[in-house]
Amino acid sequence: MKCANTAAPAFALIKSVFKNRFFLPFSVWGNVLVEISRKNSNFIAFLRVFEENCRIALDEKLEFMKPDLAACNAALEGCCRELESVSDAEKVVETMAVLGVRPDESSFGYLAYLYALKGLEEKITELEGLMGGFGFPNKRVFQSNLINGYVKSGKLESVSATVLRILREGDGECLNLGEETYCEVVKGYLMNASVKELATLIIEAQKLESSTVMVDRSVGYGIVNACVHIGLSDKAHSILDEMNAQGGSLGLGVYVPILKAYCKEHRTAEATQLVMDISNSGLQLDMGTYDALIESSMSSQDFQSAFSLYRDMREARISDLKGSYLTIMTGLMENHRPELMAAFLDEVVEDPRIEVGTHDWNSIIHAFCKAGRLEDARRTFRRMIFLQRKPNEQTYLSLISGYVSVEKYFCVLMLWHEVKRNVSVDGEKGIKFDHNMVDAFLYALVKGGFFDAVMQVVEKSQEMKVFVDKWRYKQAFMETHKKLKVSKLRKRNFRKMEALVAFKNWAGLNA
Repeated sequence: MKCANTAAPAFALIKSVFKNRFFLPFSVWGNVLVEISRKNSNFIAFLRVFEENCRIALDEKLEFMKPDLAACNAALEGCCRELESVSDAEKVVETMAVLGVRPDESSFGYLAYLYALKGLEEKITELEGLMGGFGFPNKRVFQSNLINGYVKSGKLESVSATVLRILREGDGECLNLGEETYCEVVKGYLMNASVKELATLIIEAQKLESSTVMVDRSVGYGIVNACVHIGLSDKAHSILDEMNAQGGSLGLGVYVPILKAYCKEHRTAEATQLVMDISNSGLQLDMGTYDALIESSMSSQDFQSAFSLYRDMREARISDLKGSYLTIMTGLMENHRPELMAAFLDEVVEDPRIEVGTHDWNSIIHAFCKAGRLEDARRTFRRMIFLQRKPNEQTYLSLISGYVSVEKYFCVLMLWHEVKRNVSVDGEKGIKFDHNMVDAFLYALVKGGFFDAVMQVVEKSQEMKVFVDKWRYKQAFMETHKKLKVSKLRKRNFRKMEALVAFKNWAGLNA
């Protein structure tokens, strides 16, 4: 049966078994038949087989033929949702009682749907009382089915009344309806062009909801999120507009789903404007929402929106700003926008909630140098020092590389005068004078012809026991100063001549 997965032969087989009084345990075939019925939408045929099986089990007193709760609920679901027959549904309930099968929340849910569909209010009240008698404290399944029944029948005033009644009885705690139920509610109202009624429902629910209800558990969130989920974002906007028109206060719940939709669709400018509206209304978004919107803005290269959102985030006194700060800095670096990195850093650098490290300044300086914007790199470097952020070896390596690329060797000489005063002796405080630093300075200073400074670097490297490969600097000298004569220097500048001789001796060029 299971392998065939075809309804007609399966039902024919079981009927033949019954006819020939070859009784099999229900557990052998019952759940398989339920599964086949669900897949083939053939609950009515299953219901007839179910009824015959129950009759045999009772008449023949065959315990192994009794259906389990899942099969009983399948039959009940068929009566309530397909046949929509009160008499058939209640017959199944009576059979369950005779067989000793205890109903569960789903059993009550199916009946709630049917009674709401048929407008049987007294039976609904009776059903709620029975639920309490059976000790079912969680009424979520019951409530969802009840509301779905009212929606299916088109009794929208009953939907609103039920939602508000549940909130009142629960002291404003969350309604706890599923997304599927909210989607059915929205479809039901919008089929009747009832945006106004939906807005009214949200406003009335907000009055009853406890202040402790989480944003994504509010009625407003459920309804607006359902609009977005079924592809009706424009209707979500209409609900906001209608709520404003009615003078209702807009809770965060009605904003968040639209913001998430904007985020997903990369409509970041509209999202940013909505955030401004939220802030102006006195509401505050959580850190996660801000982070998601900023990440979406950076992905869309909408940097101004990201800046606006981050500014709003700071003004909202969000405590943890690190995640979004890193998102913005990384995005700007990946998009080669050092000027925006510098402007952003300048704006946030004095905020105690943001830990701006030397590596952040280095990223900007490196990006400027790589783009050949040496004046901007130098300005950022000076700003860094002014704000008492100590540059490290990486800062200087980026600047040296930038200056060498445009042959500004004198600028490297100025950097050396600064670095040699701050070289770390013990490796803890000051600048780490390692092989990379020695190599960068030696190469640039040799190319620039500043041999006095070259020998200072050599002396410092020997003092710090840093290995130096002289061949590279021989090559640099031969490329740039091959025709430089010591005799000519002696006449013009004796000190430079001494430094040149010392370098040639050190590099082995006099041989």
